[in-house]
This record gives sequence, C-alpha cells and structure tokens, in this order.
Amino acid sequence: MQEELKTYIRSIKDFPVKGIMFRDITTLLKEPKAISKTIKALLTFTNGIKIDKVVGIESRGFIFGSLLAQKLDVGFILARKPGKLPAETESETYQLEYGEDKIEIHKDAISKGDKVLLHDDLLATGGTAAAAAKLIEKLGGEVVQVSFVMELTFLKGREKLKSYPVKSIITYDSED
Repeated sequence: MQEELKTYIRSIKDFPVKGIMFRDITTLLKEPKAISKTIKALLTFTNGIKIDKVVGIESRGFIFGSLLAQKLDVGFILARKPGKLPAETESETYQLEYGEDKIEIHKDAISKGDKVLLHDDLLATGGTAAAAAKLIEKLGGEVVQVSFVMELTFLKGREKLKSYPVKSIITYDSED
C-alpha cells in the first residue's frame, strides 16, 4: 500500500525554502481512488481501539481527520493556530527551530476520559503533534493513537511522541 500511495505524492524541491523536499498531498487528494485507499489504510490502524473523538491538526490534518471521524462515527475536533477558534480555548506552546508556536483547542471540545485519535498529514520533527497530544491530555482526554499519512523518519519526530502509539502509512527515509 505504501509504495502505491507514494506514487500519488508530488515532491517539490526547495519548497518552502532551499534544501527542503516538500511532500505534497494535493496530488493524492485529487484522485478519488487514492483518497479511498488512504482512509482505508488509516482505518486499519484503529481496529480494536475505542475512540470517542478525532483531533485533526491544522490544516491538512483536517482532511483525513474529519473523514476518519465520519467513518468511526465519532466527533471531530479542530487543533488550530492561535486566534482561529471563536470560543474559549486552551493552548500549548512548542518550540520551533527558531522561536516557538502555539496550538489551541476549544476548552469544551474534549471531555474527561475521552479516548482521542490525533491525526495530521505529516510527521516531521513531531513538535506540533506532541503539543497537540499534551493539550488533549490537559483537557482531560487520553491519546490512544497518533496517525499520519506520511512520516519523514530521518527527522526522528517519533521520539517526541514515544508515549503514544504512532502509525503512518507512507515513510520517507531521506529528503531525496
């Protein structure tokens, strides 16, 4: 499945800055068969796991995260950059290579004891996903799995998520 789905991913050299190989899922998203295969693969990761909510990380995590929630018949929660959610939020700050950023979730989105699947399209350094997982726990939820469409294994993002089961469909072991 990984090799087949990789054929739908476009690689763009030197984007957004020189030296980065950007893995673009828009080419996968325009193909209905690829979307179906991706959601099917993500769903197999959830077999046997109780899930009450899916949290999708802004913005591409919303795409498959919402589809997962719909297929699992559970609620979908947005994890967004600051100032994007209209009601009262809880936030978690995390470190970037140069500086820091923050992620927010509505305070009333997760109930104590909720079993939560955290989803994003890409695992790179793991900072955003780790912050979102801490935020889910701060709100009383339990992260039962973290899933990704793609993982850049050479950036070792899993190390920041070692407290959680991490699943990814497609892996890239280098920038090439």
